[in-house]
Amino acid sequence: MYIKDYMTTELITVNRNTSIAKANSLMDAHDINRLPVIENNQLVGLVTRDIVVKNSPSDATSLDRHELNYLLEKAKVEDIMMRQVITKQPDTLLDEAAATMANNNIGVLVIVDEQSNVVGIITDKDIFKAFIDISGYYTKGTSLVIELEKDRQGVIEEIGDALVETNHNLTHMQVYHLDQAVRVVLHVEAENVYGLTKSLTEKGYDVQTVVNR
Repeated sequence: MYIKDYMTTELITVNRNTSIAKANSLMDAHDINRLPVIENNQLVGLVTRDIVVKNSPSDATSLDRHELNYLLEKAKVEDIMMRQVITKQPDTLLDEAAATMANNNIGVLVIVDEQSNVVGIITDKDIFKAFIDISGYYTKGTSLVIELEKDRQGVIEEIGDALVETNHNLTHMQVYHLDQAVRVVLHVEAENVYGLTKSLTEKGYDVQTVVNR
């Protein structure tokens, strides 16, 4: 799976001269938390709701509402925006995007093409959606969790044989290498998987969980 499969391309953006008040209103109106700051379709910064809050007068200020609004209208996005923004290209794999977000404790990546033009953003929520899709959670059928004590050659072939023998169509599969075992999660279209469970067990697999969707 690539970033381009899950990134948002219909972007709400601002320029460096947009007022903080206007940026905040845009985020409220579109129910979003980040705005790329664009100049000639090139990324020059990023403003987030958290940044706006941190740079807004606190409730304890002696300024009245009129004065607060004036300050927010006068101050520009350029004054508070994040300038060092991590970017990726559309053909980057999703796991790299997820790892980059986790390692840098951020919730968004700005996506640029080979000419550094901004073409989209991907957020942690998009990554969550991708994980759900990869797991087959919303696909009708049955999920089976099976384990082996250790990895070995021919595992995928054996699972494939079991599927063919019992006439089941595999829609999703995930493989996890644990400290003491290999765990495989299968999702098939059928609701009745007794025959598949029996075949896998006979081939030496421990069928731990069966969940109908």
